[in-house]
Amino acid sequence: MAAGETQLYAKVSNKHKGRSTPSLLDPLLGMGFPAHTALKALAATGRKTAEEASDWLRCHRNDPSLDDPIPQEYALFLCPTGPLLEKLEEFWRDSKRQCAKNRAHEVFPHITLCDFFTCEDHKVECLYEALKKAGDRILGSFPPTVPLVLYSSISYLGFFVSDSPADVIREFAMMFATEASVLADCTVKPCTKQLHLTLAHKFYPHHQRTLEQLARAIHPSHSCQWTAALYSRDMRFVHYQTLRALFQYKPQNVDELTLSPGDYIFVDPTQQEEASKGWVIGISQRTGCRGFLPENYTEQASESDTWVKHRTYTFSLAMDLISRKDGEASGRRNGELHASQMPRGISSIQALQATIARRSVLVVRHGERVDQIFGKSWLQQCSTPDGKYYRPDLNFPYSLPRRSNGIKDFENDPPLSSCGIFQSRMAGEALLDSGIRVTSVFTSPALRCVQTAKHILEELKLEKKIKIRVEPGIFEWTKWESGKTTPTLMTLDELKEADFNVSTDYRFLLWACASVKKIKRKANGNW
Repeated sequence: MAAGETQLYAKVSNKHKGRSTPSLLDPLLGMGFPAHTALKALAATGRKTAEEASDWLRCHRNDPSLDDPIPQEYALFLCPTGPLLEKLEEFWRDSKRQCAKNRAHEVFPHITLCDFFTCEDHKVECLYEALKKAGDRILGSFPPTVPLVLYSSISYLGFFVSDSPADVIREFAMMFATEASVLADCTVKPCTKQLHLTLAHKFYPHHQRTLEQLARAIHPSHSCQWTAALYSRDMRFVHYQTLRALFQYKPQNVDELTLSPGDYIFVDPTQQEEASKGWVIGISQRTGCRGFLPENYTEQASESDTWVKHRTYTFSLAMDLISRKDGEASGRRNGELHASQMPRGISSIQALQATIARRSVLVVRHGERVDQIFGKSWLQQCSTPDGKYYRPDLNFPYSLPRRSNGIKDFENDPPLSSCGIFQSRMAGEALLDSGIRVTSVFTSPALRCVQTAKHILEELKLEKKIKIRVEPGIFEWTKWESGKTTPTLMTLDELKEADFNVSTDYRFLLWACASVKKIKRKANGNW
């Protein structure tokens, strides 16, 4: 990296010292997005990746409410997984088919732990910390099985959580509310009433018997891992109808919306006076824009389809890992960690790391590549008439390694962008912070992949100790099989000359050789 890039990386990286995960905000700021809109995008996408947030911002560039300080609403649910969830989803399908749709179909199977509440965008990460702290504190007393008792009335059918397990779950909700208040300055109202998992609500009375018969096929004893899940929604559209686009629609007038299959549209039933018959006025969730759209291009959807899942805490998984670790520890001798020595407050992630002591494989995707940002003509944008490289944009790499055939070979073997280099280094820093021990590195011969491996090893302080093994067998060759040209990849000698610590002793798999030959035969018309 150039000196300026190195200084920038060091400056951003120093902000994260003492944190368990790198910040997602800094790459967005580096792309030029204002802080308040970058935080809004992260909150709207569940703070998963900077790439998702940047895509959201690009889609919402014409959103009139982009700069409005409107926070998301959040809620915490206890959700079943595994065989029990499969049975519940089967009930959802059968009850909808036999007895029509009711209010329960609007949301996935869950037990509500708190009412929806607001949280400022820059404090959302504190909610994640609150969830983890509350989960770790209650983990030792969380019930291994949650007893569910079927209850039925003329307008409601569902499972009630009874006895002491309900008290433990309510205590967890109370802990989360307390932690969220302290860490994120949020006012959270935890559920203090009867905990329940709704199966049907506000249905026709004559459907009650059929629904009860379907519900009896659900055995609460089915294996289940209970997960506390934090969701968010856009508070502006709580009482709107939600439509899902079935077909693509290109606007014929400036006041119409663009539709792509799968888009969600929020429609206010009280604001349809201006719409002609067969048309509605709605707001696109994907772009934030308002306009007319043909109603017959859409179908009714559930509001919860537009909710965003942020973070989860799985109780059964964590307890299972701890119990397995305890069982292993009890059979060991001299100097090993025994069951009585294991901390009671261990988190699910710590337990997972403690359990996976055997050899594992980490699969890493390469960082952002220049052609994904600047298009297929990226090479023409950075080439002089005499075939030399220059840097037209800061997201282009500072320099390119030397290749025997010159700069033209980069067209089908593009390098990482500056952001891709940054992503790779942050991934390496995250691995270093996690304490994971890396002993071998294999990479595709594509330059972007070799670069990603190099930067990860640099952050792990292993760039001199571990040689990169270039393995053609993991190159994404199927893309080139259908093309007319094969990519010219850098040789090991060229990689070494470019300061990549690659192994010259490693012999790649024989089947990979056959695959490469097939590509060449295809390109030469000898298939």
